Amino acid sequence: MHKIVTALFATLCFRAVIAQQVKISDSAKILKEVILTGYKTVNGVGHFLESKDGIIYAGKKNEVILVDSLDANKAVNNTRQILGRIPGLNIVETESGGFTANGIATRGLNPIQSIEMNTRQNGYNISADIFGYNEAYYIPPMEGVSRIEMVRGASSLQFGSQFGGLVNYVTKDAPVNKPFEFTTSQTVGSFGLFNSFNSIGGNYKKISYYGFLQYRYIDGYRPNSRQWQLSGFGKFQYKPSSKTNVGVEYSVLRNKIKMPGGLTDSMFEANPKASTRARNWLKSPWNVVTAYANFTPSVNTTISIKTTYLFSNRSLVWRNEDGGPEAFDEIDPATGTYVPREVGREDMHNSTTELRFSNIYSLGKQKSTIGGGIRYSYAWFKRQGGGEGTTNSDFDLSIAGNWGYDLDFTTTNIAPFVENIFRIGDKFTITPGFRFEYLKSTAKGYKIVDNAKQTPDENRTRTFPLFGTGLEFKPTHNTSIYGNFSQAYRPIDYSQLEPFGITSRIDPNLKDAYGFNADVGYRGTVKNFLNFDIGGFYMGYNNRTGVLVKTDTVTGTNYSIRKNIANSVHKGIESYVEFNLLKYLNTKSKYGLSIFNSFAYINAKYTTGEFKGNRVEAAAKTINRVGLIFSDKYFSTTFQVNYVGDAYGDASNIKTSQDPIAGYIPAYTVLDLSATYKYKNYALKIGSNNLTDKAYFTRRTDEYPGPGIIPSIGRSFYVGISAKF
Repeated sequence: MHKIVTALFATLCFRAVIAQQVKISDSAKILKEVILTGYKTVNGVGHFLESKDGIIYAGKKNEVILVDSLDANKAVNNTRQILGRIPGLNIVETESGGFTANGIATRGLNPIQSIEMNTRQNGYNISADIFGYNEAYYIPPMEGVSRIEMVRGASSLQFGSQFGGLVNYVTKDAPVNKPFEFTTSQTVGSFGLFNSFNSIGGNYKKISYYGFLQYRYIDGYRPNSRQWQLSGFGKFQYKPSSKTNVGVEYSVLRNKIKMPGGLTDSMFEANPKASTRARNWLKSPWNVVTAYANFTPSVNTTISIKTTYLFSNRSLVWRNEDGGPEAFDEIDPATGTYVPREVGREDMHNSTTELRFSNIYSLGKQKSTIGGGIRYSYAWFKRQGGGEGTTNSDFDLSIAGNWGYDLDFTTTNIAPFVENIFRIGDKFTITPGFRFEYLKSTAKGYKIVDNAKQTPDENRTRTFPLFGTGLEFKPTHNTSIYGNFSQAYRPIDYSQLEPFGITSRIDPNLKDAYGFNADVGYRGTVKNFLNFDIGGFYMGYNNRTGVLVKTDTVTGTNYSIRKNIANSVHKGIESYVEFNLLKYLNTKSKYGLSIFNSFAYINAKYTTGEFKGNRVEAAAKTINRVGLIFSDKYFSTTFQVNYVGDAYGDASNIKTSQDPIAGYIPAYTVLDLSATYKYKNYALKIGSNNLTDKAYFTRRTDEYPGPGIIPSIGRSFYVGISAKF
């Protein structure tokens, strides 16, 4: 691994092959092949160079996480260990409440189900619908991921609208020069955890293949929270010539999750492991099929086309939010049975084709790079809910009578885009870009409101021109000063148009959010002992959609409402520094002792409207993660301290409320320790998450999967073994 990391210091922007000289005798040498991947790093965290695979990164704030280099609990995709080095990353840790894919966000945005992020795998979308239903129910198991790529708000020109930027999970490839390789990893841990990950891969002549299968079962930190999932991935690639390769990929997820419900503040303080629900179930089967072709007609030109079809589902049966978390799901003594549960089903389909090209051309005495393409996507989505389910306790989706609502949505998106790197001298680049988004959304079906049947027939067409410019100056070979300004928007999605239950409401005058991201920073590496990226950001977010708590003037009861609250401004500092003391003292040392600090200060406030001056909901002011890493040829260990500042559940910034979504989210500190011992083709992994057994939470919810506070997981341990044959 250390040889690969060292090789990644190279400055080539595209996939290339260099020779590492290995001396055999005084008169003979052999060339050992090393494949470069277009980024540079010191110890697991790096940055893209100006362009890679036809995608332009010049002037953009970005990070690359090499997953295999991390000591972390990958069996459960522990997000704060794997992605925690991203400055300012806010994580919704809701595994105990019914989610296995923790949501993330940056710069004070909403982290729930990563709805402010453009979530991709191998460059294609894996959320249900990036515009209509941008929730991430699936991410690949980290044991099958080679690296994670993140680009902040400036990604809007290359990838699409989202304010939070891009996160791309890149799966592992077939092993080089081996016809067959088998890898297995078995992990057990607290709360009944058992995880089995197995993969195969190989190369034979012009054909390569890679695939994995993961099975995970856990009883759960809280009662009524057991879950299992089966994840699979397969990739087959054919390379007819050195200039062409084509391939297909398939990702699959099957699961069943029991959800223990939410808690009030007093219930959480008394017992954060308590459960108020025993009959809540969720399934979210996911399927993604992709076909692609890459062409390099010349050394300076690349063309790629990628087509993806996603067909997935979310099915839910639950004792709903009526009565809040205080309403225990108990047998009614008058009837001798439970109350009927509520049933909901969502079927998600989308087809996306993305064509990209890049060309390096001469402009005066300098080489310039143009990169662009066009994206076409069509999504259709069926939402059925409010059905009266059974009084049973198992996973039963049958209903009595009709659905409370039965709605069909579609979204059509066409988006051409282009960026160009103009080089001025050898050290300075200017990268202007443009993207034009066309959106057409439709909604049909019916909904029962106060015993009246409403039949919406909506058709909305919008266009969004997006402009941006990036600047980058390289004072030295391995350092750069960068800056970027890019426009972005976030359209109204399906979940904002229709409330999921009955206690939340939707403002009928909702509008699309729009704004921009701007950042400036200084990043680089110094030999093999220092890695840094320090910068500031400013984000304007207009027509921001959020949740408020209101009082019904007729009944006097509280309810939550989704609406365009106001404009908000998010500004602050993002800093990552990693220093290897032993490599600093001796660059040839066989040992490493590093300390890293991932720090962000985020000032996110409303600047207009009813709550002007209040903090944006879920936006912690300070997020600071510090880690200590020791490593040698066989052994590595990482101790990580995670501090996340306080936040509020809604824009009113109220500390206590009868409404389950409103209230204070206290600051917390969590400690993690993980270690890995490797010998030949074998590895032993051991660790503990939340060493001090801190009771904390990161989310309040008005409805699913609560209502109320969703506690995060307490102290846990794990141990695993892996082997490669």
